[in-house]
Amino acid sequence: MPPTRATPRIAAFFDLDKTVIAKSSAFVFSRPFFDQGLIDRRTVLESSYAHFLFLLSGADHDQMERMREHLTKMCAGWDVSQIRSIVAETLHELVDPLIYAEASDLIADHKIRGHDVVIVSASGEEIVAPIAAALGATHTAATRMVVENGKYTGEVEFYCYGEGKVEAIEKLAASEHYDLSRCYAYSDSITDLPMLEAVGHPTAVNPDRNLRREAVARNWPILTFSNPVSLWSRIPAPSSTTVAATAVVGVSAVLAGALSYRLLRRRR
Repeated sequence: MPPTRATPRIAAFFDLDKTVIAKSSAFVFSRPFFDQGLIDRRTVLESSYAHFLFLLSGADHDQMERMREHLTKMCAGWDVSQIRSIVAETLHELVDPLIYAEASDLIADHKIRGHDVVIVSASGEEIVAPIAAALGATHTAATRMVVENGKYTGEVEFYCYGEGKVEAIEKLAASEHYDLSRCYAYSDSITDLPMLEAVGHPTAVNPDRNLRREAVARNWPILTFSNPVSLWSRIPAPSSTTVAATAVVGVSAVLAGALSYRLLRRRR
């Protein structure tokens, strides 16, 4: 039956960085951006240092604002189609090995239960959307930049951060008929506290110190994801028995074909 307002649906909202993947999604693509001449060596070093601090202790509000200002200035004038092409060409190599196996299992569990999966991230939608698609997510909510004549202007159309994430999921809830009191949310950062408070089932994943304190005080579940594994590696390889059986069938088919061909020639 199609969902109606009388039959509300359930969604699981996942933050991306340090919740689903082990690194900052924006930082992951710094190398190909450098190779394409979009950023210089100094920017790469600055990004590496910022990423180290992010992994070490997370990011507070002031750090996120500085990061937003830095990224918007940096990408002004970039060609949007070039960014999408770089992400598409390097996604499997750079991002796939960083996906937490525990997050992948949790996403699969929600999908089995009939829940929609939504990736909600402060990173740009050109980066987030392909990652979400690879994860099998139903929807994506991400930061959108202003684009004119196919290039970024350096201005932000929508910043998917803090209360912005709540705005994004409430908009989705209205259009998809989600009952937020029955929905789930997962994040590692105290800056996502508004998103976690907006749903009935919040969970802290690899929480920073401040979020862990809040989770303990509110008796929220706390999960630790520590096993980044390539999605491709999780597809079971065929056993030696299967390979041998396949080989026997293949050889048998070749021999049967050859025998049929010889019989047909004799009849002729």
